[in-house]
Amino acid sequence: MKRLIGSSSIILAVFFFYGCASTPAVTYGDPGQVETVTTEFGSTDLQTIAEKMVNSLLATPVLSSGERPVLYVHKVKNMTDEHIDTKSVTDKIRTTLLKSGKVRFTAVNEVNDEIIKQLEYQTKSGIVDPSTAKSVGHQVGADYFLFGELSSIKKSSGRVKDVYFKFTMNLVNIKTGLIEWADEKEIRKQAKKALIGG
Repeated sequence: MKRLIGSSSIILAVFFFYGCASTPAVTYGDPGQVETVTTEFGSTDLQTIAEKMVNSLLATPVLSSGERPVLYVHKVKNMTDEHIDTKSVTDKIRTTLLKSGKVRFTAVNEVNDEIIKQLEYQTKSGIVDPSTAKSVGHQVGADYFLFGELSSIKKSSGRVKDVYFKFTMNLVNIKTGLIEWADEKEIRKQAKKALIGG
């Protein structure tokens, strides 16, 4: 019986040890900390692109005139071979620009169906008090729209891997069709495999 209990204790200890060893230790980190886990597009790349675009845009006469133009954001084209959520990049740019108080954004491209449904509900359902119902024909049209592209070039030689990213953004005057502003951010990342185990 003692031998059985001793064997069971050893087996439980082994399961406990391997169970603990396979569970990763999770900690919180600083979102602004430089992330260099891999050469793939990461959080630091997103943040540096957004910062460059916002600072450049805020310096343009279009946004520094004090008129608070209305902007529309078009989806950024991902021309890389990675799966990159480019909406996260434009969301970061839009949020920072809105906080500046120098620009407004139309939500039509993201929630147009919901806006139309809400307008129809308020004006046609007969359920909403007519004095509070919002009527059609009052949405503010965008003055400009932002569009961009993210591309990359990847090269490897021996143990070295080099990745180059280029993010380009343009601001177009909807009335005239003219590009009023354009800028780009370049990022280069390199990784070198270890001699042993690489």
